[in-house]
Amino acid sequence: MNNVTLRQLRYFDALARLGHFGRAAEHCAVSQPALSVQIRELEAALGMTLVERGARRVRLTAFGEALAGRAEAILRAVDDLEDLARAARGRFSGRLRMGIIPTIAPYLLPAILREVMADHPGLELQLRESLTSRLIEELAEGRLDCAILALPISDPAFTEVELFAEEFVLVRPAAEAGRPVPDPERLSRMRLLLLEEGHCFRDQALAFCNLSPERPRELLDGSTLSTLVQMVGAGLGVTLIPEMALPVETRSAAVSVARFPAPAPARRIGIIWRASTPLAEPLRDIGAAVRRAALAERAAAGLGRPAPAT
Repeated sequence: MNNVTLRQLRYFDALARLGHFGRAAEHCAVSQPALSVQIRELEAALGMTLVERGARRVRLTAFGEALAGRAEAILRAVDDLEDLARAARGRFSGRLRMGIIPTIAPYLLPAILREVMADHPGLELQLRESLTSRLIEELAEGRLDCAILALPISDPAFTEVELFAEEFVLVRPAAEAGRPVPDPERLSRMRLLLLEEGHCFRDQALAFCNLSPERPRELLDGSTLSTLVQMVGAGLGVTLIPEMALPVETRSAAVSVARFPAPAPARRIGIIWRASTPLAEPLRDIGAAVRRAALAERAAAGLGRPAPAT
């Protein structure tokens, strides 16, 4: 049997996950013919067919399914070796694949990039914005090194470090400024605008209002916090947004902002990574830089210190 190369395994891993030669080639930053050649050479080296090639999508053979799991484990072990070497060098440099959820990314990323790159000028930061469930999946599979998201995750496979907490605020049409702030029971009877399913922020807001995760009759969905605030400005209802979004999302909308009395709804923001990674200490430093960036942004926006964790 000819030698199997790591390149072939990486290409096959991408093909197994994406199920499409074109998308796998794009993911690996190579041409589709180049990826196809490597897959055929891998099949020749193993003496087994790995994929059933179709017009639109490929399917793994039984042997291909078995190899996919082994290939993923091999590649993760190789990445861990590289991470071990990076950690041993003392100065954190090279590639860092960081995930971040959409209700944080637009508001903190510029400050995070400035702070992290100032601390680690040799770092190549690769960012991935996605929902919490997808980030956790990619982190577990070794496709991310860490993720910035809302805690808790409560999974022993990950280390989670809280960075700060922030309150949610109520956004209402401008004409409702000065009205009493509704309690959770009253809020649950109002037309509540929330992010679409899959966002952890949606679940946190529903929990505050004691609403079932099933779609309530008077609840409308939006894909971004910006959309929700604009919908409020148009008089379609009310919404909750995290404090960090206030300076960006309310500056061009006809809305009013009100704070809830204590104990106000809040979320805990943290950084997580695989418990097995050799990069734990450098990632703690990254987390500290993210926290400094968040505190600086809060101070610049006049938001003061973070809310206590709940």
